[in-house]
Formats: sequence, C-alpha cells, structure tokens
Amino acid sequence: MGPATAKPAPDIDAWRRLQQQLAARGERRLVFLEGDRACAIDWLRQLLPALSWQGGIWTGRPEVVPDDRLLPVPPRKARQWLGRELDVVVWDGWQGNSPDSLAALAGTLKAGGLLIWLMPPLDQWSTFDDPDYIRTGLDGADHHPFAARLSAVIAASPAVIRFNPAEDAAPALPQLDGLRQPFEVGQTRDQQQAIGAIIHTGQGRRRRPLVLTADRGRGKSAALGIAAVRLLQQGRRHVVVTAPGIETVATLFHHARLTAGEGGYEEGLAGELVLPDGARLSYLSPDQLLAQAPEAELILVDEAAALPAERLARILTGWPRVVFASTVHGYEGSGRGFAIRFRQVLDTRTPQWRGATLKAPIRWSATDPLEPLISRMFLLHADAPDQVPGDGETRIEPWVPARASEQELAEAFGLLVNAHYRTTPADLRQWLDDPQAVSWRLTVGGRLAGVLWARQEGGLSPELADRVMRGQRRVRGHLLAQSLANHSGFPEAACCQWLRVVRIAVSEQCRLRGLGTQLVETACAHAKSQGYDGLGTSFGGSADLIRFWQSAGLALIRPGMTREASTGEYPIQMLRSTSARGDDLLPRIRRRLAEHWLTLVPLYWRDMEPELVYLLTAELATGQTLNDEDRRDLESFAGGYRGFELMVPVLRKVSLGRSLSRILASSDDADLWCRRVIQGWSWPELQHAGLCRGQKDGEHRLRQLTGELLQHSRNL
Repeated sequence: MGPATAKPAPDIDAWRRLQQQLAARGERRLVFLEGDRACAIDWLRQLLPALSWQGGIWTGRPEVVPDDRLLPVPPRKARQWLGRELDVVVWDGWQGNSPDSLAALAGTLKAGGLLIWLMPPLDQWSTFDDPDYIRTGLDGADHHPFAARLSAVIAASPAVIRFNPAEDAAPALPQLDGLRQPFEVGQTRDQQQAIGAIIHTGQGRRRRPLVLTADRGRGKSAALGIAAVRLLQQGRRHVVVTAPGIETVATLFHHARLTAGEGGYEEGLAGELVLPDGARLSYLSPDQLLAQAPEAELILVDEAAALPAERLARILTGWPRVVFASTVHGYEGSGRGFAIRFRQVLDTRTPQWRGATLKAPIRWSATDPLEPLISRMFLLHADAPDQVPGDGETRIEPWVPARASEQELAEAFGLLVNAHYRTTPADLRQWLDDPQAVSWRLTVGGRLAGVLWARQEGGLSPELADRVMRGQRRVRGHLLAQSLANHSGFPEAACCQWLRVVRIAVSEQCRLRGLGTQLVETACAHAKSQGYDGLGTSFGGSADLIRFWQSAGLALIRPGMTREASTGEYPIQMLRSTSARGDDLLPRIRRRLAEHWLTLVPLYWRDMEPELVYLLTAELATGQTLNDEDRRDLESFAGGYRGFELMVPVLRKVSLGRSLSRILASSDDADLWCRRVIQGWSWPELQHAGLCRGQKDGEHRLRQLTGELLQHSRNL
C-alpha cells in the first residue's frame, strides 16, 4: 500500500483576490464542496481563517464548526436572519437541506459574499438520504426528483465554483475583469422614490395606505427606516413598525440610526429610537400592536406577507396611515400571493391605496449570478401564464410535475404561488417527491389555466389507527386520517383511504367559470375509481373558500381549534364520500360534531368571525323544531318578562335551526347575536367591540331580534 495522498491546500492568495474582485463587482458566488464531508470541513478550516470577513453562520453541528467566527445556527432558525447582512454562509447539507431556510440565508449575503454548500457529489443527489426528509414523511422514498432537478440546475451554472476537497486538483476560480467604477452600496432611484412615497403617506390624507413590494436586496427595509426618521424630524411624534419578529427590523433600525446621525437620537426601551424632542420610532410585535392600539401617526408593516391576512386587515382599519412592505420573491415564495389576496381587501376597504415597487438591487449588482441561480433552483420567480384564452377547448388530464419541462413546472408552480397565501420552496419539494401524490392540469385553448395536487392518505391498520385515536402515535403524511381519528374520535377513519386535495389553483383570468369545480370532480372520479372512501381537503377557513368546497359537494367534518400561523385563519376540514364505507362514516362524523358544536364554540372559537360562525352553524343545522315550552320562553324573552341568562340554551337551539342562521346573518344585530348567544362574549366585551352600549341595550336588541324571528319564521 502506497503512501497516503496529501489533500490539496487552498490557494489563500487566489481566494483573497476572488473576494476582492467579487466585492468590487458587487457579486456573490455559490461554492459547492462535493464529496467527503470531513475533508470539506478540514479544507474550510484552512481557508476561512485566512480570509477577511465579519458576519458568518454555520448550519452544521456546533462541535465541528470550521471557523470560530462562524455562528452556529440551526436551519430552522434561518427566518430570524431576514433583514440582516452576512459575508459567509456555510451550509452543511449532510445535516439536511431545508429549501426555505437555504433560500432565506442565500438572500442575506451582501456583495463579495460566499455561500459554501457541503454535499455529496451531484450525481448522487437523487438517491441521497437527506435528513431533512424525516420531518416531511418522504424519508422512505427511493428517488428524489426535487434533488435531481437541483443538481441539474447547479451543474448547468457556469457561475458555481465546484470542488471536491478529497481530490488532488484545486478549484478553478473565476477570473473576473475589473470595473471602471467599483460597486458601492448606495441609494437607487427606486429607493429614493420609495422613501418619498412613504413620507407622503405619513403626511398625507387618511385612508390612503401604501403597499411597497420588492425582491430581496432592493433596500426596502432601509427605505422604511430612512423615511421613518425623516417623518419624525419633520414633526410626526410617533411612528410604529411591526414585523414577524424584532430581528426582522434590524436593518430598518440600523438605517434609522444612520439617518438620525450621531447625537441625533437616544436608545429608548427595547426596539425604540427616541429623537431629542421626544419623537420616537418604536417596534411592536403584531400581537402587541393590536392589543395596545397605540396612538401612532404611521404604522410600518415590514415583511407583511409573513403575517396572517386577518391581522393585516385589522391593522389596515385600525390606523389612518399604514405602509405595508413585503418581499415579492422571497424565501417563502408568498409575496405575490400576498399582493393578490390582500389587494382584494385594500380595494374593498381603502380603494384609494397606492403601490410602489423597488426593482434595482442595492446590496449587490445587477450582474450578480447568485440571485438568479437561487431563483431557478427554487422557482422563486415562477410566473403563471400571462395570457390564457377566454374560450377554447377545456381539457383536464393527469400530470406528473417531476416529468414536466422547466417552463411547464414554473407556470404550474406560479399558479400555486398566486392562489395560495403561502406556497414555499418546501412545497415544491413535496409536490415533486411525494410518491403518494397525484396531480391534474387544466388547459384552455392549449394554455395552462389550472392545477390540482392531491395525495392518498389513510389505510392504517386497526391497531395503529386505535393508537392514533388515543394520541399514542402520530403518523406523518396522513393529515385527514389522523385528524379524524385523534380529534374527532373515529379510529375507523384512519383505516379508510382518502384522497386529500393539497392545493388547487385556477388562473385569475379563468375564475368564476366553474373550472375549479371541474378539477375537483375529476379528482373525485379518480378517488371513486381507485376504491378510496372519500375526497377531502384542509385549508385556512374563509367564507369564500368554504362556499367553493360546498359547491363542489364537500361537507364540514372538523374545524381546527387554533388559528394557522401562516394565514391567521382556523383550519377547516371538509369531506365528500366516494364509497359505501364513506357513506356510513361521514354522517356519523357530522352528527357528532353537530351535537358538540354549540358547546365547543365558546371554548375554542370565541374570536371566529361571525360570518364564518353562521356559515359553519348552518352547515351543521339539525332541523330540530322547538317545542311549546321553547316557544313560550322565547315569547317571554321577546316581551321582556324573562332574563337573558335563563334563555341561553333556547337561543342557542334557535341558532341551529336550518333556516335561522341565514335569517340571523342578514340582521343588523347579527354580530351581537353571534358574539353573545353562540360565542359567549360578556357584556363588557360586547360594549368594547361597539356592538352595544351595555347590558341593558344589548338585551333590548336581542329581545327585538327574537321578536322578529318569532314573527317572520313559521318554522321556528
């Protein structure tokens, strides 16, 4: 056996020159270290200490960090680095590759930055047992099309620096030409105009909110910080910024301090900057903002796409001047979904809102190759088809996204991004890799107009289903089956086989034409032909979505008890039977929910929107009629002879009548009835919400409404 071959040492001078050239050109690079992990870490231990850099993070295990200056950060905490700037990110792909986190951290790199990625060789990616798959339920798959696609994108990019540290060859570093004018971070015309628009909103007329959108690295947060301080310097007393977390606004406050200048401000409480005259810029979390309701002249909402739509709507109506800022093609891939969905709220409540967009990059140059590479890898710029014919042949056919062309995949994923509040790169991975997934595409005149993505769930053994029902086991990838067994108490539901619709999207130009329902009918026919017991779905509950699924023949089986973090809405699960077993089980699940509904609402859904409460209550209406004693009590209450507290059981019984939810919902005092009778709000809570002037006034209104119901509803 011959002597061990010496591992190649990094050419420090060459890497230093590369750093300088990248910084001068305003560019960043992906450095892909493929092959043996230990060799890669040893090689980095020689390189990184010799390079000049400040902020850097390491996503691997802390005990093997290749440079003590690197801060160990678990990938799950990548979100906390939004809005910050780094010089080096070392991503240990051997420990798992979360698409959302990797894309997020790539966006934190400034000009001259390096994204160093440790992974197996590219030709092994499709079968690499990625540890991150464990949390997705895909860890048992033999082939991973998502990883295979990523490897192809990386292999085709000439800007990637590929190197196997276990081999004897040094990496071929790019030879970059110098520029006449070195890159400098500075304000672009876009940013100057955005600053002016923010100041105009803060000083202008009420109810004219501004929506500021930008890709990563365009100086959006900096513009907010600069404009906030200028407004305070020009006479405003209090500007409040809110965001998903205080770490998100680090860049905003940094530029606010620079604008105020040395000696031009003091640090107040945590997340507060105070000018010499007492005017202040404060950070409050969304929950704090809505709970405290401060008297601020302007509210700045940064990374608005990461906040639930319900909270954004409350902020919009709670203050006269608001700026919403969001990343359009961010790591979460949800910016355009936010822009489209929230625009509907703006058009309804503040039709004179304005929009502004930052297009030119600030933190790196227009020639930077890393941004388009990350975008291609994770389809961050995936766009739905611009033009879909108004008429033409409509076709629905099975479709496998993993076998689609790049254009087809990008258009389909773009539809999902536009239609759903949060569609992430992780969803793209799930769609491509899930062996239980089945999809259909809808075309009009040969152009893509809709997609439906579903997956097969359930089919658990009776023993496992019983353990799931008892809460002793959780089974990944079986959302409906597990929910019905554990939360609704029907273990046989986990033994059934369900087809769950994960996502459905129809092009904006083709909506309200029944195409979505056609997609659902196609999926339902497939479920029936495959012997499944039903077609189901789970989604963030809104009235329009519930009505859509009702029109497609699905019925309510369970509302979730806590709001979703992404949408701020309660998850709603609905189901349609496709077998005799489903025909037997579905009515029993619904009957059980109806029996418990009015008891559970005050406990778990006190803050649910009244429109949604009425819609779900009508879904569960039992059709039971009132007896003579009930009617006598109602007449006594309407006449003022019986107190409200003694009437609650009968009034709730009235609420479950088949036609009464519709009648109640159309009344001027519908919200009062819902909040007091069904949701159990106290009189002080109702008064604070402006639904009555106190108990006497509230009871008077409920008596009047009861009298109207007795007068106009013969079936009461």
